[in-house]
Amino acid sequence: MKLLKSVKLGPYQLKNRIVMAPMTRSRAINNNPNDSMAHHYAMRADAGLLITEGVAPSPNGLGYPRIPGVFSQDQMNGWKKVASAVHEAGGHIFMQLMHTGRVSHPDNMAEGSKILAPSAIGHSGQMYTDTKGMQPFPTPKEMTLEEIISTQEEYVQAARNAIECGSDGIELHGANGYLIDQFLNPASNQRVDSYGGSIENRCRFALEVASKVAEAIGHEKTGIRLSPYGVFNDMIVYENLEETYKYLAIEMSHLNLCFIHTVDHSAMPGTPEVPDSVKNIIKKSFEGPVIACGGMDRTKAEAVLSSGQADLIAFGVPFLANPDLVKRLKLNLPLNQADMGTFFTPGEKGYNDYPLVDD
Repeated sequence: MKLLKSVKLGPYQLKNRIVMAPMTRSRAINNNPNDSMAHHYAMRADAGLLITEGVAPSPNGLGYPRIPGVFSQDQMNGWKKVASAVHEAGGHIFMQLMHTGRVSHPDNMAEGSKILAPSAIGHSGQMYTDTKGMQPFPTPKEMTLEEIISTQEEYVQAARNAIECGSDGIELHGANGYLIDQFLNPASNQRVDSYGGSIENRCRFALEVASKVAEAIGHEKTGIRLSPYGVFNDMIVYENLEETYKYLAIEMSHLNLCFIHTVDHSAMPGTPEVPDSVKNIIKKSFEGPVIACGGMDRTKAEAVLSSGQADLIAFGVPFLANPDLVKRLKLNLPLNQADMGTFFTPGEKGYNDYPLVDD
């Protein structure tokens, strides 16, 4: 199986091409990583690479309840336990840095935090809070140029913190309607300055963040996740979308990033198809490794690798419910089914209690 063959990613020789996709699980009480999370990741260290759930680079990036940050000493102490546990189990781990931007609510944030976005355009619908249940999304504050620069520096410091904690690298969350994607997409970016309008301007924030982070920790330890044709969090399919991702991939290649990680949500009900054309454009335009994610199973993963469309394959929900997914894929064994009701609930249920094959 191609999935099980070793591959070079940045400075690391991975034992296989299987990646654990980043998945928000909301188990970080008071936004601090804990022993339960360390155990969760260590159980899955047979993968070639683990990518953590989205981690807030600053208090302004804490959109959801119980998501971890990496901006305080307590948070860093928790992440040191996670990285140590994964390394002791023989794995590699990259921390995903996720600033939620407008996808947030004050009840999920510390006092004094600000909900920032490219433009003052609110997200439709509601956000869950532990204190008041479902609440409407507030209208975010349009970022000033000073706030754009300071937010970029928050990413840089968070990346430095991640490396100090023992992470092997970081992934910038540029997908799924969070802050970087909010700059890319005209549904949320209607600026008239150098960060809005044209393809080059809408990509500017992503490229500046990637460049500054890569300079701080090394380009070989910096990757990015993208979601072309994604409509999660009120994103839209827009004119010149494929040209936007071609430009972005070429420029990311110039930065010599470690990888581009693309996520395809088309397997989910009500989402648009993600055509092969944009996947092929990204693969052709970016000179480094590409990770493909979205609706993957054993057969589809092998087909994508054989086609040359990607170099590694990320699994989300299958890894959530199967700590020993690598073994199950290798032996073609049945998979546990995920309990959707416990995806974002606190506690061990639906987190560290899925049975192993050996059980």
